[in-house]
Amino acid sequence: MTIAEEFRPRQAELSIPTPPTFATVEEERLHRKQRLAGAFRIFGRYGFGEGVAGHITVRDPEMPDHFWVNPFGMSFRHISVSDLILVNHHGEVVVGGRPVNTAAFMIHAAIHQARPDVIAAAHSHSIYGRAWSALGRLVDPITQDACAFFEDHVVCTEGAGKVVLEAEGGRAIAAALGPHKAAIHRNHGLLTVGASVDEAVWWYVTLERTCQVQLMAEAAGTPVVIAPDDARYTRDRTGGAFAGWFSFQPLWDEICRTDPDLFD
Repeated sequence: MTIAEEFRPRQAELSIPTPPTFATVEEERLHRKQRLAGAFRIFGRYGFGEGVAGHITVRDPEMPDHFWVNPFGMSFRHISVSDLILVNHHGEVVVGGRPVNTAAFMIHAAIHQARPDVIAAAHSHSIYGRAWSALGRLVDPITQDACAFFEDHVVCTEGAGKVVLEAEGGRAIAAALGPHKAAIHRNHGLLTVGASVDEAVWWYVTLERTCQVQLMAEAAGTPVVIAPDDARYTRDRTGGAFAGWFSFQPLWDEICRTDPDLFD
């Protein structure tokens, strides 16, 4: 018997991991908070922090008009589960002893209200996302990875460059985002959403890198754009909610191993 013949029966036993299910709302809440704390550590590791700017939110599973978010002014690299704060639909901190970033509330509250399907949203002032946002353009499908965003992201020009401190600004971003997974807010940066923290954060990470790749490619010459039908084919197979969730898992495994105190 060859190695291939011996291995073939095992194929039926192998399976790809799937998103977890939960027996109680408390169990689901803890899971979401753990993933959120880990996501901040990942943002910190990738250098997505810029002073006090940047935020990731996740809905509370019991109170969907409340969301968990990072405390204002705390380093991404130090955030643990116990540091997260819970904010209600009025912008009031109902769990936790530190304030919320006003811009975080205005942007994320509007998105969570407009999009019941969005469980998590991510935004930060990362370098390549900011640079690309200054161009006021969509990213092009010049790589397989970029195809995940083909016809599924927008450029928002409302309030470009103006700090979002009023509800109107948050609603404008949410309206521009529409049903899509990502927005490029001109002169500001990137925003991504998903049905889980895992998905929203993965789209942010890979969109930031997509911006970096296109900036580098255009600096070197004229990139060849993938044909629309081929871009859609790739997007339909790599740009869905499960693909986003699954792509995040190696990042999660790594941060759990290197930063076990995130669970504190």
